[in-house]
Amino acid sequence: MSGVAELDSVDWRILEELQNDATLPNRTLADLVGLAPSTCLQRVRRLRELGVITGFHAVVDPRLTGLPLEAVVSVNVRPHTRPVVAAFRAYVMAQPETRSLFHVSGQADFLVHIAVADSTHLQAFLVDKIASRTEVRNLTSSVVLERVETRALTPPTDQRPTHRRRRVP
Repeated sequence: MSGVAELDSVDWRILEELQNDATLPNRTLADLVGLAPSTCLQRVRRLRELGVITGFHAVVDPRLTGLPLEAVVSVNVRPHTRPVVAAFRAYVMAQPETRSLFHVSGQADFLVHIAVADSTHLQAFLVDKIASRTEVRNLTSSVVLERVETRALTPPTDQRPTHRRRRVP
């Protein structure tokens, strides 16, 4: 996307509601944001066409799938060139343990969020899958003690609606 989408307070309310529950039926969403269902549907379609909404997905709790141990692995690669970065990215994203990958500036080149069964699995991932790569120069792992999800992306202060409909559970 080349520019920034122009969003008004109603667009932001739609985004907030969908980020909190992407399974909302259009009629319910329309009621929550104060629009007619047809207008709401047009707004959501527009947000998708603009690339603001890129998809919908299920959030899975790794603990309940047998992967209760999460860690963040800081990795440095050398040389830090586009081909090396692309190959490392592809390799890490192909690993079943990987939940997310961030290519960052600062001390580390990458932060890799993983979920594993236990400390033995963590050790195998670090030693056999990451440290064994020739481009990896350094890695540090940090076990996640607590993960707190962020709330929905919210609008800048000047675009916040002045009143909100109260959501009834």
